[in-house]
Amino acid sequence: MSTSAFEGGFQFPLGNAIGDARVQKQRDALKTELIAAHAREVFLLREMRELSTRQEMMVQEFEHRLVNGLQLVVSLLSLQSRIATTPEASMQLTTAARRVAALGRVHHRLHVLDHQNHVEFRQYLQHLCEDLSGLLFQERAGHAIVVEGAAAEIPTVFAIPLGFIVNELVTNAAKYAEGNIVVRFEAVAGGHALSVMDQGPGLRSGFDPARSKGLGMRIILSLVKQIGATLRFDAGDGGRGTCFTVAFTPPPKINPWTRPGDRLIRTGTA
Repeated sequence: MSTSAFEGGFQFPLGNAIGDARVQKQRDALKTELIAAHAREVFLLREMRELSTRQEMMVQEFEHRLVNGLQLVVSLLSLQSRIATTPEASMQLTTAARRVAALGRVHHRLHVLDHQNHVEFRQYLQHLCEDLSGLLFQERAGHAIVVEGAAAEIPTVFAIPLGFIVNELVTNAAKYAEGNIVVRFEAVAGGHALSVMDQGPGLRSGFDPARSKGLGMRIILSLVKQIGATLRFDAGDGGRGTCFTVAFTPPPKINPWTRPGDRLIRTGTA
């Protein structure tokens, strides 16, 4: 047998064995690395869950303390109103107590959705605007917040920011409104639109929300961006006042029990 034949008969199995050992070693090293990476990921996820839980507990504790604090203020104002020395002072203290109580209701309404997935939004708007009306129009007869819209469910990740937007727009409109404030929620092509209209003097010429220095408008723009919506403003109905509109597109929800074609519902809150 020739040398080349000898080499050809015995070198290949040896080479294959060395190659298989090298591949196995690489596989073992990769497996070890993957196990270590998985362990690190599990540890980080556990830390994130624990951090999220602590943050949620802190928020709940803050909410609890705030509500208790507002209730304490209401109680103290009511008590003081009963021992006031003049009817005028008693009336002013009673009014202050009602305003603080209404503020507490608005705050509660804005956070009542924190642990829900979806909400019937027109009904939520109605309750929110009733609370805002009690806070803003207690001593102003002839004013109302009118809620218009068809019943529709939207995700709470949209409803909560929209509730804060309505709060900011209605509160600002109440400073200048000469009549009713209309909050309208409607379906439009490709999504929904939420509008707040007033009958005030309108915006100044050249108004640009992006350049506004007011904290309220900055909050509104931040919330609009958060839900991927757009904000536009025009003159109100009949060319009077101002109309702010937030257009947004929530992800579709498949619900076999939904019945389309709900009629428009109009309600007012005095």
